[in-house]
Amino acid sequence: MTSIAMIEAARQRIGDQARRTPLLSSPFLDEIAGRKILVKAECLQRTGSFKFRGGWSAVSALDPDVRSRGVIAFSSGNHAQGVAHAAALHGVPSVIIMPADAPKIKRDNTRAFGAEVVLFDRAKDDRDALGARLASERQLTLIKPFDEPQVIAGQGTVGLEIAEQAAELGIQKADVLIPCGGGGLTSGIALALEAKAPGLTARPCEPEDFDDTTRSLKSGQIERNGRLAGSLCDAIITPQPGNITFPIMKALCGEGIVVTEEAALQAMVLAFTRLKIVLEPGGSVALAAALFRGNALSGDEVIVVASGGNVEPDVMRDALSRYA
Repeated sequence: MTSIAMIEAARQRIGDQARRTPLLSSPFLDEIAGRKILVKAECLQRTGSFKFRGGWSAVSALDPDVRSRGVIAFSSGNHAQGVAHAAALHGVPSVIIMPADAPKIKRDNTRAFGAEVVLFDRAKDDRDALGARLASERQLTLIKPFDEPQVIAGQGTVGLEIAEQAAELGIQKADVLIPCGGGGLTSGIALALEAKAPGLTARPCEPEDFDDTTRSLKSGQIERNGRLAGSLCDAIITPQPGNITFPIMKALCGEGIVVTEEAALQAMVLAFTRLKIVLEPGGSVALAAALFRGNALSGDEVIVVASGGNVEPDVMRDALSRYA
């Protein structure tokens, strides 16, 4: 299981490979939300999302002989890019299994980082089985996107930074809203906050119709999504919370918050016009929750993780045409 010691060790291995991303704010967003919003801009991280942290953590933790044979991962794009870039920086090969409907920009970027991309149909194919088969055939180490202790540890470094930045601003109590797919980022941040800033509470945020974590936290057991495709928030669409991540979230997180796809697109536009950052739909759901689901929050301040910015140009153009 991932621990705060593993998160701190991951931070040491990552060193200056990952950026210490800023907390951004805007009085315009504060006015909409009715409280102070501080946005942790992981969209400015290497590869455009927090996933580089987990990718580097997992690749760097491997025994050198094992690592030299290469790694394999499955992802709709952000984990793919994070692992591919981390592998390239370590000088080892990577194979990335991606859904055929993943945004083109993510497929192209993953190949640009030197990975071999294998496509699958997310509505019909079993990506876990495909990954296991290729890993066995080629003697590659599988790096799962969220249900992997070293990946969780890498994502937890976001939480260490949030704890430090909140302390610098004198914030002792606040909700920390996090876009949530399988729960790697959410559980990693929750572990870091428990140890370093116990007054900050991790809150998973999800798009409507893909709220498996929110439902799981309510029922106390892992719940699956009814469908696995069909959302612009592709970056955080997973079948269900992880077997490793869910117990952590169940123990440490507050209630989940669900937002509409339209709210996520509006949040994208507001992030672009007011904070001057680019978010993808999945990466904007926590900001959407802060802006439009204030009834689910308490306190005068909220910290929001903007988890990724790898958006297709046509999606951004459409959002701007509708909401700018």
